[in-house]
Amino acid sequence: MTQKPSNAFIAASWIALGAGMLGYLIGLYRAQMQLNEKGYYFTVLMFGLFSVVSLQKSVRDKLENIPVTDIYYGMSWFSTILAIILLAVGLWNATLLPSEKGFYAFAFLLALFGAITVQKNTRDSQQVQKKDS
Repeated sequence: MTQKPSNAFIAASWIALGAGMLGYLIGLYRAQMQLNEKGYYFTVLMFGLFSVVSLQKSVRDKLENIPVTDIYYGMSWFSTILAIILLAVGLWNATLLPSEKGFYAFAFLLALFGAITVQKNTRDSQQVQKKDS
């Protein structure tokens, strides 16, 4: 039985996604790094966001007995883990202050969490609407 998420949880999810993404992107914009480095970190963020949404959807589909191929399910997990590893390796090798590295790591993880919860809320809301129809 799926319940519609509360408005407070929906708002908190969007705020987490927005705060994570905006913080990360503003940090990149203001950073004293070359454009190719900024491009790397931006691409890792976008890849990570797509990966976690895809992972959340495939996990949820499996739980609801909606067919998901093992290859897609595995790729979703792999790409999510890879995005986190790519960020970690980039930050490990970056010539940034430790506080800056921590800022990017936590903004990234907050954005990923926000993307997962926004996707979950969207799906839960759609299922409740289908049942009400």
